[in-house]
Amino acid sequence: MPWWEAVLEGLGLIAVLAALGLVGLFVRRRVINRRGGTFECSVRMRPPGSAGSAASSLGWTLGLGRYDGNDLEWFRVFSFSPRPKYTFNRSLTVGRRRTPQGPEAFSLHSGHVVVSVDLPRGRRIELAMTERALTGFLAWVEASPPGRGRLPD
Repeated sequence: MPWWEAVLEGLGLIAVLAALGLVGLFVRRRVINRRGGTFECSVRMRPPGSAGSAASSLGWTLGLGRYDGNDLEWFRVFSFSPRPKYTFNRSLTVGRRRTPQGPEAFSLHSGHVVVSVDLPRGRRIELAMTERALTGFLAWVEASPPGRGRLPD
């Protein structure tokens, strides 16, 4: 077999593997969406107060959020794992919301707003989602069992 046939065969194998990877991502997203309650939701685990300015594009990861009872499951968009990367319990406190600014606007989906969220144990994250998804998120947080308030005064 000439060398160029081996090169073409290798390129064909790479193309097939890439196509299988894309099909795998598509099937995974369909499986996640099947249970319903999903929405586009980006997350930043280290908010800018710890390093950088509020308009920093660093740290944002695109993903999908899905409600599961008292938990918000968060899945990375570009992952093959069927399990959520993070699970946030409803016992969180929603802070201020803002529009993405500067380079941050290019890191997030168009039309998303950013909301800061305080988690138990003093951790703070930021979530970015559409206004409609934010309305649903706030309703989900408010529907928590009786206890302390979850929204800012």
